[in-house]
Amino acid sequence: MKIDASKPLEYSTEENSNKIFGFWVFLGAEIALFATLFTVYFVLVDRFASGPNGSELFEIGPVLLETFLLLTSSFTIGLAIHAMRHGYKKAMMFFFGITLLMGLGFLAIEITEFFTYVHEGATLQTSAFLSSLFVLLGTHGAHVTFGFLWGTAILIQIKRHGINPATANKSFIFSLYWHFLDVVWIFIFSYVYLKGLM
Repeated sequence: MKIDASKPLEYSTEENSNKIFGFWVFLGAEIALFATLFTVYFVLVDRFASGPNGSELFEIGPVLLETFLLLTSSFTIGLAIHAMRHGYKKAMMFFFGITLLMGLGFLAIEITEFFTYVHEGATLQTSAFLSSLFVLLGTHGAHVTFGFLWGTAILIQIKRHGINPATANKSFIFSLYWHFLDVVWIFIFSYVYLKGLM
């Protein structure tokens, strides 16, 4: 395996560069998935039948906390990648771990939010609005859950094998994925929650 020392470690081999390019292609498909879910939501947002609408259902407190956790985790994963590029294993693992803990906090709030909705009678079957809402939020939440598990596996590999071309490549690709989830959340926060609260 030929390593190009002039490039960042995550791009240092041809295989690594190809994996990063392939992941960008994958993210293109993910954009199409979420664009479809947002479109369905926008079509069905006013069809709440006898169930609650967004202004009756949403609470700004938990949503602001979710937003803070996810957007701050985007900053900490950036710090982890910066530490990785400088070869600081402990700092990288620290910021990577903080990122994952914030992701876990986000999931805990979202799950609590879902239980609250169901307890108030807002379920998938209640209305078209709620069906599209649960599918959109649930799909994003499933992606965060997968990201948490994936990131944990990478963190274990870094602990065992240190920072090398393989772990650097995996970490960088994970950071792209995590940033993507944050961007999707900004759209959810703006066009689902804030618009729904008006």
